[in-house]
Amino acid sequence: MLTYKTGISKTEHDEFVKASHQTNLLQSSDWAQVKDNWGSERLGFYQDDVLVASASVLIRPLLLGMTMLYVPRGPVMDYSNPDLVKEVIAALKAYGKTKRALFIKFDPALLLKQYKIGQETEENEETLTQLANLQKAGARWTGRTKEIAESIQPRFQANVYTEAELTKSFPKHTKRLMKDAQKRGVETSRGDVADVKAFADVVALTESRKGVALRNEAYFKKMMTIYGDDAYLHLAKVNLPKRLQEYKEQLAQVEKELSETEEHQKKRLTKLRQQEASISKYIKEFEDFVEKYPDELIIAGILSVRFGNVMEMLYAGMNDEFKKFYPQYSLYPKVFEDAYQDGIVWANMGGVEGSLDDGLTKFKANFNPTIEEFIGEFNIPVSKLLYPLANYAYETGKKMRNNH
Repeated sequence: MLTYKTGISKTEHDEFVKASHQTNLLQSSDWAQVKDNWGSERLGFYQDDVLVASASVLIRPLLLGMTMLYVPRGPVMDYSNPDLVKEVIAALKAYGKTKRALFIKFDPALLLKQYKIGQETEENEETLTQLANLQKAGARWTGRTKEIAESIQPRFQANVYTEAELTKSFPKHTKRLMKDAQKRGVETSRGDVADVKAFADVVALTESRKGVALRNEAYFKKMMTIYGDDAYLHLAKVNLPKRLQEYKEQLAQVEKELSETEEHQKKRLTKLRQQEASISKYIKEFEDFVEKYPDELIIAGILSVRFGNVMEMLYAGMNDEFKKFYPQYSLYPKVFEDAYQDGIVWANMGGVEGSLDDGLTKFKANFNPTIEEFIGEFNIPVSKLLYPLANYAYETGKKMRNNH
């Protein structure tokens, strides 16, 4: 018989999740601290006193003392074992009744497909068997949704598997833009809590440009504090006056070489004149910038969090005035490089639309990601009487939010 216990220790839960093939930041015990506008609980499921499944559960209060429970990217267990799946679903339902839950939502870290953009692949047979086990256990599947807005977590994500010399796999135009960022003096480094305000400022610029609401300085600071060394804040900086001076010195050198080059050295003259025109263009561009930004400044950033040997790239922002500096093409490779050096096997760039024709996919394609299609969301009805109405209200509210 399976038994479950509430309030298992953070260590027991986290070590179980990290040792599984379903390791995901959203099932880390600390994620519940980040989502402190929800209640939370950790449930351990045992057979003969051995932990065989675990779930970090988020609890949202509803009207009249009711609740909705959500298990992001969990529960973590062997979904190929139909008996275990049946007992865990039943135990979750029993726990839900103690919380007066109308229903429980969960979206396990099970992949239907993995492929490169443009590739064709079949759905994973093992995952389809796991899907059947869940449905037989009474979990109601929401299906193969395509749009990000249709589920709490994206069903499709762009994931980069780290390796040495990863940039060699990038498309040619990505490598060119990486060089352009370098030419403009973009420097990338890892920041700390002291840099959070500057990062929050560039995120706010992104929010304003895209008309979306992300997070504020206090939220980012909380994440950096909760996750400590496992929080990676990568920043792209430029020192405009310094770079302008370097361009002027380069131009002086080119002009000197031009004056010393004979007329019959046509190839050399052509090359030097091209350099002169290119550097002069940069000087004009930077002179305009230096008037507004006389000091070194942060123009873009990415906040990522590690859990076990995987990483989620959660928030990114950029000052759009510097879009031609291409800071993302300096930042993203640096995140992947640092992740690889720290033994992280993949860095998730985040969700994309299932059609793979949206702007997010087109941008993320620059880094040769693997597209991963998850199995999707499930509901466990807890209140037979109220579940249909509660689920209808939930879906209606979601549509209304997405239409605004």
